[in-house]
Amino acid sequence: MSRIWNFSAGPAVLPEEVLREAAAEMLDYRGCGMSVMEMSHRSKMFQEIIDQAEADLRELMGIPDNYKVLFLQGGASQQFAAIPMNLMKHRVADYIVTGQWAKKAWQEARLYGTANKVASSEDKTFSYIPDCSDLPISPEADYVYICENNTIYGTKFHTLPDTKGKPLVADVSSCFLSEPVDVSRYGVIYGGVQKNIGPAGVVISIIREDLITEDVLEGTPTMLRFKTHADNGSMYNTPPCYGIYICGKVFQWIRRLGGLEEMRARNERKAKLLYDYLDQSRLFHGTVVPQDRSLMNVPFVTGDAALDAQFVREASDAGFANLKGHRSVGGMRASIYNAMPYEGVEALVGFLERFEHAHR
Repeated sequence: MSRIWNFSAGPAVLPEEVLREAAAEMLDYRGCGMSVMEMSHRSKMFQEIIDQAEADLRELMGIPDNYKVLFLQGGASQQFAAIPMNLMKHRVADYIVTGQWAKKAWQEARLYGTANKVASSEDKTFSYIPDCSDLPISPEADYVYICENNTIYGTKFHTLPDTKGKPLVADVSSCFLSEPVDVSRYGVIYGGVQKNIGPAGVVISIIREDLITEDVLEGTPTMLRFKTHADNGSMYNTPPCYGIYICGKVFQWIRRLGGLEEMRARNERKAKLLYDYLDQSRLFHGTVVPQDRSLMNVPFVTGDAALDAQFVREASDAGFANLKGHRSVGGMRASIYNAMPYEGVEALVGFLERFEHAHR
């Protein structure tokens, strides 16, 4: 069976080159006689895997030496609690709510202190990014939180907010490694890997060292303390070994392609092809204001729910999988992460054209 075009928002498409490498090593990793998923996390061989993965990620992102790289579990959603538990020293934080995941993070933070919603785009179904150039940042806030790319709604912070000196915490789950990033502008930058880097089950958190302390909220579980994992090289407990191994292969794949500048160029080219079609279409239209569009997630609709459903069915039959929009908004969504080749987007645009010609 040939592979389909998989536009899933996550778990999502992985580079075929990486999958083939992993398949070749499935039964015998580099002559050790076993699979990585059978390997002791305390072994020298696995230590080399995780060390190399961290080194490659540091090189790709230009991560400064005063930041720790942690390979964690629990999904990005677990970090919604871990972040206030570790950082909310004065029980105050400011949140910019631009989608469902930022809203969930804000709601979770309210369990631990005062979480101020200093900006939101909920008034227009999260279809834009609010102006964050002069926010009412709380003087006592311990950090400012954003979800940088909004998977469901297809928006992206192309300019980071002015946090007025407060540490910026960013969930980058759906734009991780899609373009160059200045890590020094963040206090914490984290994300689940299942959209752009690897299989579900790994969260990568990059944390400035001064934010990793013993001073956490009373009752913070050992496993949710940043210091627990920083002090133990992400191996306080058994880490998600196989997932980290795949992430490491993806880091090397990106390096071979030319790094994050090349990833951005590839992603911009793919997104332009799809957005240009949607902008001239008389049947389909995008749902995001142009200046805030994501390179990763492209939501679109016809304006007719029944026709949208028909499109999703016919697209699936034609080999275009997971184009149905999130249940909270309906319509369609094409997630065109790093591993989606240009040819996949080209094929999708061709199908959109044929559908429009038949139904306009």
